[in-house]
Amino acid sequence: MKRTPRSRHFRPAAGACLALLCLAEMAAAHAWSLTITSGSRRLFLHVGNGTVSGASGTLNGAAGTSGPINLVQVTVPTAQLGNGTALAMTSDSTQSISLYGDGNNTCPTPASQLMVGAGYRRNSGAASATLTVSSPANLTSAAGDTIPFTQISWTVSAPGSGVPNVIPAGTFNGGTQTLATVPGNTYLENCHTYSYANSAVRAAGTYNGRVTYTLSSP
Repeated sequence: MKRTPRSRHFRPAAGACLALLCLAEMAAAHAWSLTITSGSRRLFLHVGNGTVSGASGTLNGAAGTSGPINLVQVTVPTAQLGNGTALAMTSDSTQSISLYGDGNNTCPTPASQLMVGAGYRRNSGAASATLTVSSPANLTSAAGDTIPFTQISWTVSAPGSGVPNVIPAGTFNGGTQTLATVPGNTYLENCHTYSYANSAVRAAGTYNGRVTYTLSSP
């Protein structure tokens, strides 16, 4: 099995803050589903910052599995601790332009989004690839306190696209979730905006956890 993993940090923190970025959920969920020129088998996956896959629609960029691990985080104001109002999370990603190679501005506000893209090129072998995401059961603080990873969810968008969503919105389940099937010679991409449910009062501290996105094909 061929795999290309990417990991991302999530960090809710209990305590006071001076400002909080608040976002409205997108009314509609869209994605880009784009054609790739057939060729020798190749998987291409990115979450947040990454390197352009090559010339538009070819996935012929340099091979490799390294890349930055972007951080998504939120600081919960003391007055709002555990009040059940979901809080938008911010990102340290700077990736706004699609890595498909066509220069499209897929994620206009990367400071509040992560771009997720998965492509599968083939001229033989399995007809499709599978995109999954794995999360631990909890985020954990240095003091050993925990927050269930099910407190973090995401919405999706793809400005300018009318294609029905192909990488869906969801909530982390503390395990492995299948997000999408990527047909051969297809590239899927949209923007994920994360939020923290804030449904209970937590001990003060910084809570860390990492999720891993994986694209695989037999």
